[in-house]
Amino acid sequence: MNAVMESVRIPATGVLLEADVAVPDPARGVVLFAHGSGSSRLSPRNRFVAGELRTVGIGTVLADLLTREEENVDTVTGTLRFDIGMLAGRLLDLADWLRGYEPAAGLGHGLFGASTGAAAALVAAAARPDTIRAVVSRGGRPDLAEGSLASVRQPTLLIVGGRDHEVLRLNREAMREIPGETRLDVVPGATHLFEEPGALDRVAHLAADWFTRHLAA
Repeated sequence: MNAVMESVRIPATGVLLEADVAVPDPARGVVLFAHGSGSSRLSPRNRFVAGELRTVGIGTVLADLLTREEENVDTVTGTLRFDIGMLAGRLLDLADWLRGYEPAAGLGHGLFGASTGAAAALVAAAARPDTIRAVVSRGGRPDLAEGSLASVRQPTLLIVGGRDHEVLRLNREAMREIPGETRLDVVPGATHLFEEPGALDRVAHLAADWFTRHLAA
């Protein structure tokens, strides 16, 4: 399968964000990744999932939601990774940029969020019901998107490890607040980072199936 693959710098409010973009030809849609606490576009878990999505014809945008300077500050303070409003705003800036990116022209957009990044993805989805078509959360913290959950009408898949007990409870509570189609998939034996053998493969399979179903024009 041919693909456009490039590293770019995408303008967001007051900053430039580093991103790796890959769009297969042909493509079924394109997914923006929102990384979790203290992570970046180089996250091996998200890069694995992104690679699996591309094998089924779904483009991916892996972007840093913090600049290098901000990452240095966050390493010390641990505060920016929980600034869900700022992270969601940058996701929206990335989504707006993607609408004008020629290799992805006309493709439906999805969001894949991990941990705190899932909260940012849900806030962004609530703000863009016309352009964002589906959301997948891996080990997400939907409770941090509390004020936006009632406005998320896109099909939303929540994936949680069976041994990630507190996050599983938070996701079950969030399901009751999201009015759109929502499904919870529990990966047996998996902990928060899905490091157990086969756990991340299951996440990638579930995400690929969800986006394949919901991103097609």
